[in-house]
Amino acid sequence: MHYSTLSKMKEALENRGYIHTKDRMWLISSDKNTKKIRKPKPWKHSEPITRAQLKQMRDEFWDTAPHYGGRKEIWDALQAAAEADLTLAQAIVDSAGVIVQAPDLTICYDERGAKYELPKYVLSEPNNLIHDS
Repeated sequence: MHYSTLSKMKEALENRGYIHTKDRMWLISSDKNTKKIRKPKPWKHSEPITRAQLKQMRDEFWDTAPHYGGRKEIWDALQAAAEADLTLAQAIVDSAGVIVQAPDLTICYDERGAKYELPKYVLSEPNNLIHDS
């Protein structure tokens, strides 16, 4: 992710009541209607895959995601959220104005109503991941 995108996200977070310290993001004010996100339920890929194959699948998805429609800045926010821990991911989707339909982030909308569908493989690892030895 580009530095300018991260800088804009940080600014947006601060404008929505989040503050950033050296290693933490803190929510100062909260919207009670915000759906809390969670990790996807455990899942299994159709065949065992390696970490390198999973990375390639993720890279291909994020490279092509903006072509599915929606706004690039929302795709960037969703990618940042998918790659972050749950607390930071929540802050990112809240600050970007992402409407979370499914708490595992597989279905989201932006404020204009565009739909964003994320495959589980960009959000978590499959149970049958082949661990490199």
